[in-house]
Amino acid sequence: MLDIKIVNGKLLDMDQNRLIEAELGIKDGKIDKIGTIDEDARIILDAEGAVVSPGFIDIHMHEEEYSLTENGIDIAIPMLQMGVTTAVTGNCGNNRQDIRTLREVIKKRGNPVHYMSYVGHNSLRVRAGNDTTLEASTPQQIEMMKRLANEEIEAGALGISFGFEYSPGTSMEEVLGVTQDLKGRRDILLSAHYRFDGERALESVEEMANICKLTKIPFQISHISSMSAFGNMQEALDLITKFREEEGLDLMIDAYPYAAFSTRIGTEVFAPGCFERWGKSWEDILLTEPPYEDQPATKESFEDARKNYPEMLVVAKVMREEEITLALQHPLVMVASDGIYRNHKGHPRGAGTFPRFIGKYLRDEKILDFFEGMKKITRMPARRLRLHNKGEIKEGYDADITLFHYDTVIDRADFGSTSQEPPEGIEAVIIDGKLVLHKGKLIDTTAGRYLTRA
Repeated sequence: MLDIKIVNGKLLDMDQNRLIEAELGIKDGKIDKIGTIDEDARIILDAEGAVVSPGFIDIHMHEEEYSLTENGIDIAIPMLQMGVTTAVTGNCGNNRQDIRTLREVIKKRGNPVHYMSYVGHNSLRVRAGNDTTLEASTPQQIEMMKRLANEEIEAGALGISFGFEYSPGTSMEEVLGVTQDLKGRRDILLSAHYRFDGERALESVEEMANICKLTKIPFQISHISSMSAFGNMQEALDLITKFREEEGLDLMIDAYPYAAFSTRIGTEVFAPGCFERWGKSWEDILLTEPPYEDQPATKESFEDARKNYPEMLVVAKVMREEEITLALQHPLVMVASDGIYRNHKGHPRGAGTFPRFIGKYLRDEKILDFFEGMKKITRMPARRLRLHNKGEIKEGYDADITLFHYDTVIDRADFGSTSQEPPEGIEAVIIDGKLVLHKGKLIDTTAGRYLTRA
């Protein structure tokens, strides 16, 4: 007997770029059968004409900080509600708690979605005794970071993420020292939050390409939307393409479908000169937590928050919409949320990225062919992460599946309130062969696992 049989669905076939009207049978966490299925199942799931897609894979987000929430679950619930089945944490150089803690907690209690994680370089700096952001690390600290990174990667971490803008004291010598023992490995990834945005974005591209060249490790350029959507997006994309095609560098990119970014207000991102660089002002910054919850900043509240509430997440509405579209259309770009929450609050991307991409950009604005767009949130990230049994609707693949109604799917999270609403049009989500969400109702928030590097 099957565990679940999906009927009346349109199965997404990305080899032939078509939707197939067929039944799908799930057993023991795998897609067992596709076609006309006579076998009985414990659950008959009527898709009601929905697209039966591989679960969405978010290659760049930020895990919850367990110490901030009562049950330790925060952003993973909105991830599940918008159809994500696998998410990559530890980005931008930052682990919000020790990666071993993340692994052990999920192993013990499960998780709403699968997580896999980078080792965050900025977090390593703190563990090695360098708790500054502007100063270089000592040779002894670099040696300790190298050892810690090696240990975590051998324990199954995806690779190492860097956050150069957050820790500008990081030198090329430090990067190469930390990655010294990993040089040439193709089974891991490096990723980085750029050092400079805006008019200096191309310098950031060149630095990241140089790291890729010197380490010979595949490299992810993080959220190009917040690096280059200030007037030079096409130049940045062209430069990355040139490095890949002419020098053979394994560079790929992620981007989120919003013209606003989010980060902590106390970081170097908001150092003096940022508004001049972006051509914006204080009122373009949305504060998200008390005592300024959901308020546009003023000069006074901005300076007070930076001084007295440096961990506050803020939303900066500073990018150009037309350049977001350029990024999403590019063949090297995968769609990712870059979602980060504090106490269930934050940028709407953490609750709306994937329904927004499908509903606004694929269906309504038609910026891409539907099938090519769907690959950016399923097959492309699965292959990049070496998740060989995810990202496709095929027999033998993992039963991580999202059902959505193409005519109605859309995000409902917005900038009016930083407590985000779930999307419309997500019919059901299946993780590890278990029905975990149906018609907006959470059924199981423990099916997700911590995934080690393949």
